[in-house]
Amino acid sequence: MSASDQVLQRRGLLQRGLWLEYLTVGWNLVEGVIAVGAGVLARSPALIGFGVDSFVESISGSVLIWRLRTELNGDAADSERFERIEHRAERIVGASFLLLAAYVAFEAVTTLLSRDEPDASPIGIVIAGVSLIVMLWLARAKRQTGEALASRALIADSKQTFACWYLSVTTLAGLALNALFGLWWADPVAALVICVFLVREGIDAIRGEDDDS
Repeated sequence: MSASDQVLQRRGLLQRGLWLEYLTVGWNLVEGVIAVGAGVLARSPALIGFGVDSFVESISGSVLIWRLRTELNGDAADSERFERIEHRAERIVGASFLLLAAYVAFEAVTTLLSRDEPDASPIGIVIAGVSLIVMLWLARAKRQTGEALASRALIADSKQTFACWYLSVTTLAGLALNALFGLWWADPVAALVICVFLVREGIDAIRGEDDDS
């Protein structure tokens, strides 16, 4: 493959990455508004936390849009400049992991201690169910694009999207178990387990480590 073909191929990958991040930000903003609104109506801390997670994911997506657009509109030969941008974007993604973990842990512990049983939320169940499909597809697509670009920041962001998929599973399970069987504690307990994953991935992203497992 000639040098010009390689440049065109990389530009195509950068544009694909941008499209995926625009979709991530757009979906998460809509999801966040719906989830937080439904959570307030149902008095559901877990659903509100799920909505806040969507806003954190939007922040991460916005950082990646900045990083990808900078390279797409700049001089691809300026490798040192883009490496600095890459490291900065990766650290911001990692920090958003830790921020999300702290919030989810706080909501989970508060729910367990207060024993404040939320109402059933059909809207919350629907939005969490749709999120299962959207987040899994986005995570895989961003991972593949990040590996093709050799972008640690985009790979780290794909991990955060996959973490949000886990959180969607947790939220959906908690809402369903509460609605069907009154097991209000299922969601916060599972959320605490997810926090371990979030903290690990956040630390790895800040250190610049790429865990392929």
